[in-house]
Amino acid sequence: MLVRYGMPVLAILALAFAIISTNRATPKVVYAEPPAPPPVAAYTNQLGAVGLVEAASENIAVSLPVPGLVTQVAVKAGDDVKAGQLLFSLDDRDLRAELTLRESAVALAQSRLAKLEASPRPEEIPPAQSRIDEAKAQLEDAALQLRLMESVKDPRAIKQEDLLRRRRAVESAAARVRQAESNMKLLLAGTWKPDLEVARAELRQAQAQVARVQADLDRLKVRAPISGKILQCKVRPGEYAASGTLAQPLILMGRVDQLHLRADIDEKEAWRFAPDTEASASVRGNAQLKYELTFVRLEPYVVPKKNLTGDATERVDTRVLQAIYALPKGAPLYPGQQMDLSIKAQEEAH
Repeated sequence: MLVRYGMPVLAILALAFAIISTNRATPKVVYAEPPAPPPVAAYTNQLGAVGLVEAASENIAVSLPVPGLVTQVAVKAGDDVKAGQLLFSLDDRDLRAELTLRESAVALAQSRLAKLEASPRPEEIPPAQSRIDEAKAQLEDAALQLRLMESVKDPRAIKQEDLLRRRRAVESAAARVRQAESNMKLLLAGTWKPDLEVARAELRQAQAQVARVQADLDRLKVRAPISGKILQCKVRPGEYAASGTLAQPLILMGRVDQLHLRADIDEKEAWRFAPDTEASASVRGNAQLKYELTFVRLEPYVVPKKNLTGDATERVDTRVLQAIYALPKGAPLYPGQQMDLSIKAQEEAH
């Protein structure tokens, strides 16, 4: 009996086990509703686009004219700033040392100029006058000696050589008087004008060098170009900040009292676009949040597509026409947020 009925029973059990295992291993198709309804067409004849929310001033990537070590960061993401407000500053110790040196050169040039402009000093006039009086006295004495010798009637009483010496002494004394008087005139005339011009030029040069160092110092303090909000702050004290265009901006800011939406319109659909037609945009994740848009401007140059949605069917080698729309004020949106646009298309190409 066991041999006769055992094998069929085992076969039936194996078949049942195979059927149950196959059913459990087969994936079940479950039809689930999407977490959020997809956007629907807003117009009968429309073209779709993807938009990126940005500041009304466009997103400003703050950069540096010169690289350097960051010593202070005065703002953080979300702060409201005024135009000219300090954002961050770089190490300026070497320039401050040079500024001190240049300012000392200015002080020296000012002192030299003041000395030349103050010439002559009142204390210098009495000594010069005394030298004139002394030279005149010597001239009178020499003249007196000459008259005494010339008053002798007998030429044999004096030597001709002594008479000539007395005459030369009078001439020398007269020359010393003239020299003393000339020195007095030169002293009273003050500093020579070309010397003053040279001193003033040296002062201007020293001041220009100070201004240049101050300008270099000011370049190390990065300030807000406009009034707006700090959207991103990717710089920290102690970091080395590079200059030029960076893949990750040091600070991203913009004016967000009015948000704009930059729409990327596929170049194949660009012929259907009309600037002044109706347009609306819905929020990603909640198509029920839809906003009417106001056309601002068109950037007529077609550019390569940069904003990717992540859709598997999306083409990344296409070019797009960018149109700028204004969002309603007070809309709970953030710069950098993607939105789906519906733009009423024109019927046919012009």
